[in-house]
Amino acid sequence: MRVDVISREYPPEVYGGAGVHVAELVKGLRAHLDVTVRCFGAPRSEEGVFAYRVPAELDGANPALTTLGVDLQIAEATAGTDLVHSHTWYANAAGRLSALLHVVPHVVTAHSLEPLRPWKAEQLGGGYRVSSWIEKDAFESADAVIAVSDGMRRDILRSYPALDESKVTVVYNGIDLEKWKPHYDEEVLARHGIDSTRPTVVFVGRITRQKGLPYLLRAIALLPAEVQVVLCAGAPDTPAILDEVSTAVRALQETRGGIVWIEEILPQPSLTAILTTATVFVCPSIYEPLGIVNLEAMACGLPVVGTATGGIPEVVDDGVTGLLVPIDQLQDGTGTPTDPDRFVTDLARALTEVVTDPVRAARMGEAGRARAEAEFSWSSIAAQTAGIYRSLVG
Repeated sequence: MRVDVISREYPPEVYGGAGVHVAELVKGLRAHLDVTVRCFGAPRSEEGVFAYRVPAELDGANPALTTLGVDLQIAEATAGTDLVHSHTWYANAAGRLSALLHVVPHVVTAHSLEPLRPWKAEQLGGGYRVSSWIEKDAFESADAVIAVSDGMRRDILRSYPALDESKVTVVYNGIDLEKWKPHYDEEVLARHGIDSTRPTVVFVGRITRQKGLPYLLRAIALLPAEVQVVLCAGAPDTPAILDEVSTAVRALQETRGGIVWIEEILPQPSLTAILTTATVFVCPSIYEPLGIVNLEAMACGLPVVGTATGGIPEVVDDGVTGLLVPIDQLQDGTGTPTDPDRFVTDLARALTEVVTDPVRAARMGEAGRARAEAEFSWSSIAAQTAGIYRSLVG
């Protein structure tokens, strides 16, 4: 069986969890199948990986249209495959067109949902309506939809009620346990101005509304003065949210020490070094289908304080591998807390509880590593995914 996996992101051009997922899934699938990868961007050197650029005629066009320009090229190139598997709305049009053009099954993995990310209109303008249309048609016509958590499955069925629920299967995200493990490197810490002797909270994520960074920045002001905070935060969605975050970080730095902001996307060894010497990882997301970053932190032996939303409660065992922060959210698609002040206070309280008790934090970190090993291996995830393919192709 030949399978064409379609994704906007693929190494080395990876900036989010979907790209990590695709890269690891492809490695696992190649133990079972003939896999061709079709992605966006510059040419790749890896065998069986083909990249496609935006057509010159669409340079400067709305991002939704430039995406379609790439998707059309990919749809033509998938001729001869037995099945296509697309990841995120960026690739879903290519998958849908391939299925129609070449009469093959189309599998979609849901890493996020456009109806639950209305703030993307800030980034795409009218293109958000285009991306929403692409996603809706792709999901409702797909032969199978893979959700990365039970929470995501519920969101899919709520967002797209016309979808046959028997087509939606949960296959978790995973973690490379050999790559993500405790790794000590004082040189990395020194290079970024991180004090390994201080109790430390670490955040890793893109600067986007769904990651909840503005709420975290408010909560940091309530933490004990000795706590150091490392923000590995870059790739802003818009200039507006970058300005909002920059202003809040500067205000914190003026009132307390130990606020380290790393804006570049760090190589994985550097990130594991930062995670390994921290006390607690924080995931303040208001929308998170699962959260690979939480698995990465757990694999490095860190407890996780995360919002009790989306798939996070399926990863963080409350009181065992970390703490869940309760949240009541608006049901308008934004995920905005109904009581932002309470959410900020509860987040600060949970972080303080863990970061000021290093013995308990270490115990939770050990439990997190054990949970990652037991339940989130990529070999199992690849085997489950290959099984879905075979059920469609025969």
